[in-house]
Order: sequence, then C-alpha cells, then structure tokens
Amino acid sequence: MTEAPTADNPGGVEEAKRSARSVTPRHAASLILWREGPQGVEVLMGLRHASHRFMPNVLVFPGGRVDRADHRAPALGDLPAFTRACLERQAPPSLARAIGIAAARELHEETGLVLGRMEGGRLLPDLPALDYLCRAVTPPNRFRRFNARFLIARAEAAHGALRGSGELEELRFFGIEEAAAHKIASITGKVLREFVAWLALSPVEQEARELICFRGMDQRLAER
Repeated sequence: MTEAPTADNPGGVEEAKRSARSVTPRHAASLILWREGPQGVEVLMGLRHASHRFMPNVLVFPGGRVDRADHRAPALGDLPAFTRACLERQAPPSLARAIGIAAARELHEETGLVLGRMEGGRLLPDLPALDYLCRAVTPPNRFRRFNARFLIARAEAAHGALRGSGELEELRFFGIEEAAAHKIASITGKVLREFVAWLALSPVEQEARELICFRGMDQRLAER
C-alpha cells in the first residue's frame, strides 16, 4: 500500500505524483513451467524478495520485461505457429519473437533452469517448446505498468539445477491449490485459473479457445 504524504514522509508526495501520471506499460513475459506431481499438476513459482519495491513477498511465476537484446538474440527454432499467431495479435513479429526469448531468458536468470541450450555461455532458447496462455495489462495510474504475456512450457523441456538468483526465494514447484493459498497478486490468481482451464482442454480445443486479456481488477476481455 502506498503511504500518504506526511511531514515525516515527503517521498509520499512524489509517489502520489507518479501514480497520478499515465505510465506506458512495458512489454513483459512470464513463463508457467509445469509438471505432473504426486498430488497433481505443479507449477514453478517463487517469492519476490522482501526488499523489492514492486510486489514484495508475493508468489510469482518467473518473468520480467522484454529487453532490447531479446529482439536480436538467437534461438533454437521458431515459435510454434499458434503461439506466434497469438502473440502477433497485439505485437509485431519482431516483438512476438522477443517475448518468447524473454520468457526463456528470465527463467534461466531467475531459476537457473535452461529452456533450450547453453552455447559459449549464451542461452539459445527453445522457442518451439512455448505455448500461449493469456495477456494482462497493469491498470492505469500505477507507478509501474506491464503489458505481460503468459507463456507455458512443460518442465521436461527445461534442464539444469534449480537455483535462485536471489530475486525469487522459496523457489520450487507448487501444487495449484498450494500456490493459490499463498500471498499472490489478484492477476496471478486469475492466470492460475486460466491455466487450469487450459489444461482441461484437448490440443484442438486449446487452439480454438477465446484468447483473453486481463485489464484492471475485474476486466476479462477477449483479445481483438
């Protein structure tokens, strides 16, 4: 919660000013890495460090903003046709590909897992392993906003030792209900429910489903 400006908290004035201005959402990607566990489906998540200004102590998927270098980075293969088509509904081809690169890169940076292959110390993401789930845009008047795409990959597609970078704590696979019981952002809960619904569909149904964009607290809109 943002503190109200007071004599002892002059920074609150600047925070209020920033919140009142319209901030352009930054393109971002999150990856839902999942597997079948002993008690059902599990997803890889971690707690954001308590020192983070944005969403501290909140359980999240690995992810982050798209970097400029992601537009030029090499990869193993291309995005699947359907994943690419979903991303290109709201992004030019170069950005759609960069979103896939960012998802794999953030997974590696935050968890140590490799979705693809390391070559000369450089990650070559396995773009063909990525499925598309949904998109979410942070509401206006927030000091930090993201236009985030949520992608999916099976845990079997990644390899390496699971080790945190320090950005995410308690990094491990969580059961769906266990994750939902943690402190999570409302959008994370919505994405989890969307993911569970996606899992219940056949491959044909997954490609025929309505694509969703979450905007604000309660808006669940069909992509155009």
